[in-house]
Amino acid sequence: MSIESIKNYLDVSDRIASSGQPDEVQFRDISQAGYDVVINLAMPNSGDAIPEEGNIVTALQMMYVHIPVPFDAPEIKHLRSFLGIMDALSDKKIWIHCVLNYRVSAFLYQYWRLVKGMEDVDASKVMLSSWAPNSTWKEFMKIELEDVGL
Repeated sequence: MSIESIKNYLDVSDRIASSGQPDEVQFRDISQAGYDVVINLAMPNSGDAIPEEGNIVTALQMMYVHIPVPFDAPEIKHLRSFLGIMDALSDKKIWIHCVLNYRVSAFLYQYWRLVKGMEDVDASKVMLSSWAPNSTWKEFMKIELEDVGL
């Protein structure tokens, strides 16, 4: 199997990829593709969640970071944590996932816009094109750097 077959996979940059929930075998593929870190933005009780995901990832010698973000209630504190982690791991190859790559799309949009300084139109290219954010996520994507407090 290849990483391209993971649900809603996106090759964001030379060091960042995103997707929906990988399964146990796909985490092995992610490791073999050279990723150093897995960031999970899904809730632990999401439909396809793997309760032992942290153990699986770390057994494959990757770092595991879990920022549980409720789909209907993303908060500035979640974004602050994500941006801080992305900054701290800027020299690592990172795989970021949630259930369907919707949360991740919004978080990566904000990363490219707020940290990398991209214009909205360019930052939106890291988002899953089939996702239409609802009003909650549209508001989340309006958060500015000064709101985050970094």
